Amino acid sequence: MAFISANAPAHHGIVARIAAYAAEQRTAFSKWMMYRRTVRELSQLSAHELDDLGLNRGSIHATAYDVVYNAK
Repeated sequence: MAFISANAPAHHGIVARIAAYAAEQRTAFSKWMMYRRTVRELSQLSAHELDDLGLNRGSIHATAYDVVYNAK
């Protein structure tokens, strides 16, 4: 009786570490871009519009950070 085993080549070592690092950097960059876009959009709102959202100019950066980095 014969058995055939077809295994995909495993990525070990430095190649896997580089791939993981690149993926982490892409994720970090995407989050940073989302943060900057959120700050920009909130900054364009009037004081009245910010008040309707329960925000003020001083809380824009903290709110954007919470939305992007603390999102679950």
